[in-house]
Amino acid sequence: MKEFSQNYLNLLTGEFAGINLTRIESPEEFYQKQIIDSILPLTESKVFKNALESTKLLVDVGFGGGFPILPLAFANPDKKFIGFDARAKKVQAVQKIANSLGLKNVKLKHQRLETIDFDVDAVLTFKAVGKVSEYLPLLRTNKTLYVFFYKGPNFYELEDIEDMLESNWELIEEKSYDVSGTEGRLLLGFKNRKVLRGTMQTEKINKFSELL
Repeated sequence: MKEFSQNYLNLLTGEFAGINLTRIESPEEFYQKQIIDSILPLTESKVFKNALESTKLLVDVGFGGGFPILPLAFANPDKKFIGFDARAKKVQAVQKIANSLGLKNVKLKHQRLETIDFDVDAVLTFKAVGKVSEYLPLLRTNKTLYVFFYKGPNFYELEDIEDMLESNWELIEEKSYDVSGTEGRLLLGFKNRKVLRGTMQTEKINKFSELL
């Protein structure tokens, strides 16, 4: 993993430096705050690990510079990883980085979450994105989704999720752990209670299975 981290950082600060995919240039800081932070749910959360083992498919929404999707894909070469991001230029760059790192199990898409009908069971991850209450209502599925948010330790000071838990969602994980050089991490996991229709009206809905 250390070698993977250094190769990744070399690409971000070298060939792809002009796209500003990371502000961290220290190898050790990058390793802890980007790589280790991305993969810790695999060792710290049995719920996360079991969900990924059961679905063998992870969708990362808003992956930015490739976190957590690329470190998770490296750690799980037998699983499929699909990434959605709204910035086409970054999608193209991070796909090239994934290819350079030899990650054959990663596909990155310029795609909006609200246009997808998840017609297969999947794990979804959100790291460094907006509020839980903004993203969960966008999901559309008649299958089972396991949705994990990487949040800071002060999450409950910023958000109230009680209304969602009473209707469409069940809280299946609430795990705090340390990440070196940070204030810590809170991993929140949700599972849908019923069929989700999505609250956004879009011109076209795409079947997720057609993107695999």
